[in-house]
Amino acid sequence: MRRIFSDYAYGNGPRAGCWWDETIAAPDWPVAAGDIRADVAIVGGGFTGMSAALHLAENGVSVAVFEAEAPGWGASGRNGGFCCLGGSKLSDAQKRRRYGAEGTRAFDEAEKEAVQLAASLIERYGIVADTHSRGETQLAHNARAMDALRRQADAGHGRLHEKHDLASEGLNGEFHGGLTSDVGFALNPRKYLFGLAAAATGSGARMFRNSPVIRIEQGARGHVLDTPLARVEADTVLICTNGYSSEDMPPWLAGRYMPAQSSVMVTRPLTEAELQAQGWTSDQMAYDTRNLLHYFRLMPDRRFLFGMRGGLLSSPRSEAGIRVRLRRHFDTMFPAWTGVEATNLWSGMVCLSRALMPYVGPVPGSPGLFAGLAYHGNGVAMGTYSGRALARLALGADPGLPQAMQAPLTRFPLGRFRRAIMPPVYLVLGLGDL
Repeated sequence: MRRIFSDYAYGNGPRAGCWWDETIAAPDWPVAAGDIRADVAIVGGGFTGMSAALHLAENGVSVAVFEAEAPGWGASGRNGGFCCLGGSKLSDAQKRRRYGAEGTRAFDEAEKEAVQLAASLIERYGIVADTHSRGETQLAHNARAMDALRRQADAGHGRLHEKHDLASEGLNGEFHGGLTSDVGFALNPRKYLFGLAAAATGSGARMFRNSPVIRIEQGARGHVLDTPLARVEADTVLICTNGYSSEDMPPWLAGRYMPAQSSVMVTRPLTEAELQAQGWTSDQMAYDTRNLLHYFRLMPDRRFLFGMRGGLLSSPRSEAGIRVRLRRHFDTMFPAWTGVEATNLWSGMVCLSRALMPYVGPVPGSPGLFAGLAYHGNGVAMGTYSGRALARLALGADPGLPQAMQAPLTRFPLGRFRRAIMPPVYLVLGLGDL
């Protein structure tokens, strides 16, 4: 595999201490070995791959999923657990300029449908995922951002909270107000992922762990995939690797995705007195209006989760540094909890596209090869939705996607050195947060 971060980023170091690992054991999938035949082979066992596997298996398709690491190892097993609107990093105005009013409306509806799909799967399969929060609240970090939230409220995009309302809502902090959307909910992402996996397995899908796909070639009957111990034949292949993609799997992906790090911490359970001291008692999931945003929520067991964009480098030293910075930001935003122990801290990769829009569609020049990726840090719902769309494509059906998500996935400048773009981008975004 050829990846653009150091080997450390793709090892166990960044995810060491992930809280979700302590909440549910991983399923015991076998390692792929020998000759395997499937109608559809899926590369990647996260939300996208698992949703695709489930929707295909429900339709009687022979499916095999190949996860390079342990179940739940990647972003789907270590994210913040926000099942919410999102997937793109474009503003409404940018979307309207690029896709027009109808194209923007179609994507906005897709965001809502993605959340509804995740909720329906949880209900249908009885997945116990510790769900909570009625929608999500965006909190203004300065007066200018609050003015923007007021305009969104005037346009019918949510319920407004002025600064003086926040304490009574249990959302007390140094914020200038907020805007609540009724769409979305929070969950334990690892429990949700393994619930999808159990449902897919129950419908006949086969799961393999520690089975990285190291080669994909055109075969006499579709595609041939090689793992270290197995040779796989499949009519159709779905690439569902997102931020943990490889430049050569398939080669078309090279330069077309940008991994970016996000870091998370979880505190010990907070006492009622501590919650009252900060004035944060709501179960609502929330995030702030910064470009380089923070996201946070009080979980059902009264632990507090707090996340933010991670560092631009990946090494033991830089990981230690981002964990210090994460804690510093937490202490600044929630000063009453400065002495509260953070029991768990970890990092993982999100994935961006140059268009700042998810992509689901064919790999050009490779019939029967499809990819879904680039959820911009909102993969719980959008990955689930994209997985269903990939399943439909594999079945030869209409994927039911907005056109914005089917536009060609273009390359970033500088190819394999494209990470050099990120420092100046982060600098500009940071200045915009002042």
